[in-house]
Amino acid sequence: SRAGLLLQEKKSSLLHVCFCSVFYLPPQEDTQGPEASLYSKTLATMDSMLQTLVRSAGTLGILELQNILQLLLLFTNFQLAVVQERALARIASLANFITIYPLPQVCPCFAQATVLRHQCSKTHRFTMLGRLVGHLSLCCTCKDKGTCNEAAEALHHLHTFILQQRSRWPWLHDTGQLQLQEGWQTRQPWQLSPTSYASKILLMFMKYLQPSDQADIILMAIKSMRAPSACSISMAAYMVDVLVADPAFQPGQASSLWVPNIVWAIYRNLPSIKAVVALNSLDRALLVLLGKHPREVVSSLLQCSPTCTRVAMAMWKVMLSEPQAVEKVLRELLSMLMNQSLRKTSTSTKDNPRILSLAAAGTISKILLQPTFLQEVEAIFPQLFLALLFQVSFTTELTLQEVHIFWRKYQQDLLTPIRSAVQSMRLLLCGIGFETQVLAIKAQGGWDALLSTQTHLMGVRIVAREMMKTPRPLRSTIFCHLAELLSVEDPTWEMIAMVFLVEMLGCTDLNEELNRALEIFPTYLQSQCLGMPSLVLRGILRLTEMPDTARKTLVLLPYVMEQLQGADSDASAIALPVLSNMLQLLEGRMPSLTALALADKLQPLFNDESDTVRELSIRLFQKAMGLVVGAEKKKMKKEVWDSLLPLLFHLHDQDKRVAKASQEALCSAGRFLKWRQLVQLAETAQAWRISECLLARNRSRAKDYLHQSQPYLQSPQEPLRREAVRFIGEPRALGSLPLPGSLWPSTGPV
Repeated sequence: SRAGLLLQEKKSSLLHVCFCSVFYLPPQEDTQGPEASLYSKTLATMDSMLQTLVRSAGTLGILELQNILQLLLLFTNFQLAVVQERALARIASLANFITIYPLPQVCPCFAQATVLRHQCSKTHRFTMLGRLVGHLSLCCTCKDKGTCNEAAEALHHLHTFILQQRSRWPWLHDTGQLQLQEGWQTRQPWQLSPTSYASKILLMFMKYLQPSDQADIILMAIKSMRAPSACSISMAAYMVDVLVADPAFQPGQASSLWVPNIVWAIYRNLPSIKAVVALNSLDRALLVLLGKHPREVVSSLLQCSPTCTRVAMAMWKVMLSEPQAVEKVLRELLSMLMNQSLRKTSTSTKDNPRILSLAAAGTISKILLQPTFLQEVEAIFPQLFLALLFQVSFTTELTLQEVHIFWRKYQQDLLTPIRSAVQSMRLLLCGIGFETQVLAIKAQGGWDALLSTQTHLMGVRIVAREMMKTPRPLRSTIFCHLAELLSVEDPTWEMIAMVFLVEMLGCTDLNEELNRALEIFPTYLQSQCLGMPSLVLRGILRLTEMPDTARKTLVLLPYVMEQLQGADSDASAIALPVLSNMLQLLEGRMPSLTALALADKLQPLFNDESDTVRELSIRLFQKAMGLVVGAEKKKMKKEVWDSLLPLLFHLHDQDKRVAKASQEALCSAGRFLKWRQLVQLAETAQAWRISECLLARNRSRAKDYLHQSQPYLQSPQEPLRREAVRFIGEPRALGSLPLPGSLWPSTGPV
């Protein structure tokens, strides 16, 4: 009944006890008289009981049947032949029963190699076909004749059941296949060798097996390869060979479920498998699976053994035994290396790409020790080299929890994750023939610098400088690959990639590749990543200083000008000399127009907290005044007038370079305005006289001067605060204008 099914766990426990009590009775030939009769009646009663359980389950009969079969299959693995035979006899009896008793409709997806796209009810799903066929086929190879016969009988009834079900679905065109006894009774097990007979039966069922059924058989066969085995290890090997190579065993959504299970089964059972025929079969299976499902196989083996144990390395060597397989493995490992998403925080190795990335780095390190793979490694060297460099960088960002996850079971290893990644880089470079670069990096402390978060970027620069000494084709490939990677923003490794690329801008023979970098620079000039705009600007500054590349950078002029409006003093300090260089490269009216556009953006920087920014912005403003001509000159006069008071105050700047720049800029402003007195006073740095002249020359600007003075009352520099107060206190400055109280510093000495 349905109530009975709700108590399935208790029922299964009772059935298991019942099976143990009966199956472990003495063999029938050891019993005589009443005991023999009782023995036969007991088994017959058990068969009747099992059939009753299936019948009483009603619409859940298929579920109940499979629950019973699952329990019985457990006993087919026992070493005792009598236990095996009795369990198989019960399976044969049930298989015969379902050919007679009308079970509820089995879903049409049953016994079809092609999976139908539909949602079938669990109560109509027969999911045990693969396990039944696999176990029964193997049992046909047992040494005990009675066991073989019972297994063959069960398979015969199961085949009958399959054909009966398929006859209900006319679209399958199974006409004529219901001659069920053909071949079964004429080809008895003893007329063929057990393995040959079982092989023929397996092939007969192959066309009815879905990939999930095939996977179940493969898993069972791998487990059966362990010694000692009651069944034929050769048959188990044959099963794996035939099923894995079957064209129907193709990639699909389900492959992400059963491929890892097969890889795990090989990994767990391999130490206990000794037969050569079985080992050879597993080798072939790995290569075939790798050809069909490379990503699933590689990621599964990394999950099996993140630190690449002896067993895992044996499996890697098998997969690397063929050139085509080597390329697939390396490319998948490369993909794992690059998948270092910072958004994954799962503590499961399976769900954490950061942990799998660590595992891939360690595996590559061991693969690189095998000289036979160097040709394939060379083919992807640029990508692999950069991926390992990113891996080193990523490893410095690991949390203690993630290091513990990866290392908790493998603390006997001498290398920490980051040292393992650095070792992989060294091995890769040495394997390709760049021992000179490895030694040069070591001499400059580059390898040690990579190990620390504080010095990591310095280490990247050292590595990049040494890689600039490699042949041009390789440098070009590395540069283009960096540009391609940076075309998509990824916070995991974009800083490292940009540091390397900027360093490579020093290669004078990469002019053809430069356009790819110029295309991505605008994006990273606007990046929110700390230090990224400054880094890109350093690269652009280098290009503006190189005659062959300077003019190409002009496409970036608008983006560089935008950097002056940010709050990042470091970026402004680099943007200013970049703009100064670019102004010299402009032609026609562009220098005048650009200088006018710059003037308004430069004045706020006169009071920047950075001494360098203050000096450079004032000097660039001075330069801009000299470039403005024609119609723009009238507009520029307003900017120059607005600059006079800030420049006057900065004559008293604590930084002597800023004071000197202000003095020279005031001289240039006087010449631009054709104000000879201002030029003379600026040349002699008579600040107090200049302030009087400003007020005397243009009385209407008094209110503007008071507004400009206000920020300087809050200046961190005492001389600037004092000069602002002194200027505001000038009677000529105040005149009839009311002085806002907010202009005076509320606290602190002046």
